[in-house]
Amino acid sequence: MTTNNSSIFRTSVVQGPRFGRPCSFGRRRRSVCRQTVSQSGGPESQRQFRRLCGENCVQYGRTQKGESDMSWGTELWDQFENLDKHTQWGIDFLERYAKFVKERLDIEQNYAKQLRNLVKKYCPKRSKDEEPRFTSCLSFYSILNELNDYAGQREVVAEDMAHKVYGELMRYSQDLKAERKHHLQEGRKAQQYLDHCWKQMDNSKRKFERECKEAEKSQVTYDRLDNDINATKSEVEKAKAQFYLRTHMADESKNEYAAQLQNFNAEQWKHFNNAIPHIFKNLQDMDERRTVKLGETYRSFAEAERRVIPIISKCLEGMVSAAKAVDERRDSSIVVESFKSGFDPPGDFPFEDFSQNLSRTGSDGTISNTPKADRDGAPAPRSDPKHPMSRTKNKLWLFGKKPKAPSLEDFSHLPPEQRRKRLQQRIDELSKELQKEMDQRDALNKMKDVYEKNPQMGDPSSLQPKISETICNMEKLRSEIHKNETWLSEVEGKQSSRGDRRHSADNHHHTPQGRESPEGSYTDDTSQEHQTPHHRSSPPQPGHPNPDPHEFDDEFDDDDPLPVIGHCKALYSFDGQNEGTLVMAEDEVLYIIEQDKGDGWTRARKQSGEEGYVPTSYVEITLEKNSKGS
Repeated sequence: MTTNNSSIFRTSVVQGPRFGRPCSFGRRRRSVCRQTVSQSGGPESQRQFRRLCGENCVQYGRTQKGESDMSWGTELWDQFENLDKHTQWGIDFLERYAKFVKERLDIEQNYAKQLRNLVKKYCPKRSKDEEPRFTSCLSFYSILNELNDYAGQREVVAEDMAHKVYGELMRYSQDLKAERKHHLQEGRKAQQYLDHCWKQMDNSKRKFERECKEAEKSQVTYDRLDNDINATKSEVEKAKAQFYLRTHMADESKNEYAAQLQNFNAEQWKHFNNAIPHIFKNLQDMDERRTVKLGETYRSFAEAERRVIPIISKCLEGMVSAAKAVDERRDSSIVVESFKSGFDPPGDFPFEDFSQNLSRTGSDGTISNTPKADRDGAPAPRSDPKHPMSRTKNKLWLFGKKPKAPSLEDFSHLPPEQRRKRLQQRIDELSKELQKEMDQRDALNKMKDVYEKNPQMGDPSSLQPKISETICNMEKLRSEIHKNETWLSEVEGKQSSRGDRRHSADNHHHTPQGRESPEGSYTDDTSQEHQTPHHRSSPPQPGHPNPDPHEFDDEFDDDDPLPVIGHCKALYSFDGQNEGTLVMAEDEVLYIIEQDKGDGWTRARKQSGEEGYVPTSYVEITLEKNSKGS
């Protein structure tokens, strides 16, 4: 009995394992069950330890063999620090890509801004008269418009990258940081709990080792006293009691160590088969989702560019179409239309013979350079030093300098062809304004009729001032149109008569003197060159025939109607029995065409066109602010 117990304790002390404290997850994984079995000397102890912890080891082996997938929880169970570094690198890489996208969209925004500034620089605001008409200019401005649209598409690319890529990456990065922090905290808590279990098991093992050593010492003492014949019985009994006490304490320490070992093995199995795989699986899912998100943002990065390709293609097609629209023939014809003066080229200068008063001593051959017409005795016209042609030679030629003439109402400062175009343009504009006024008058009349039929809707008399004003504006516009048409007829008459004279001049090989002014504007008389538009459009006075009956036969058959300078409302009725007076009814609205000259009479015109004088005291007069004589 003594020998068996001694061999058990000796075996336990000699073969007992010495565990070292681990420094990270799983680094102390080893065959704890196999070591425990090797400690126990007898078969009973071996069966006890198999029953305590052998079953867990078998289950762990089965679990590890069953998991064949590439899971971080099983394949990387002891790589906690490396997984910590890897997940941190993944987040850093995601933020680096987000920074790259931010710089890319900044480039797009700056590019679009520079393109818009470029378009604005080369497409300044222009007035209506400065609008380009050349096909090359129109094509260039079309290209600028297409380039402006292209810049808008670059802004769209930048906005898509900002919202769908950069903004999404920054939000996802914050979520990843929070999730990673949570998983790592769970892993550290699990490791701390396992460390706590290991410390309890290690303390119980050390206590069991100490108790075994004390029991071994007490056994040696008891054996020595038991074999010593000089030892007293009391000493032997005391050593025996001490030996039994130490043996009992060693058994209790042994049971406590076995229980702590069983608990640690169970917690370690849970740690490496449940807790750590779960935590590492969450980290793996997080990292895989980060990878998927990067792939999605890569695709969104490309889609932002691909979505605008159709519109950009249309912009480029528009540029190509604008390039094809350039027409050199059209531009040349526009140059002709813009600068054609309508004047005839200057004719041949007559020869002026200043040697007629000289006595000729030689033969007729000495003046062989004299034109034949002069030698035949035809007198050559003398040059007039006061004539403008003889004063400035450079004004006669095509590329001579022409002084700037003031802008006149009838455009008489322009060449005939340009004057005709400007007058026609003004007539068209006045006709459009007249049509607007007529439409407004019709609308007011319809509204007045509605008010008369339905008085509850409004007062018909309240529309009368507006109707009168509209009719007055119509009369003004008609007067302006008639005046411009008169000037236009004058220009067209001169051009037709000049065509006849050109044919005559071609037959006689010279141009009549006095028909071409030095400034390049056509006139029949040098004294009429700077007449005002008022004199130019007035009818000829009795007793003064027209200077050119071919030009003005049909222009002034009737007197021009006097312009309307205001309107009036009849306060009383007037019968108009005298010659030159105008009959009017009470509250009738008339147009004022001539003010009272102090004789008590005002010249007026009815809407039907009938004109005459009415008593000034019978009417209430309203004059226009911008009319002549107001």
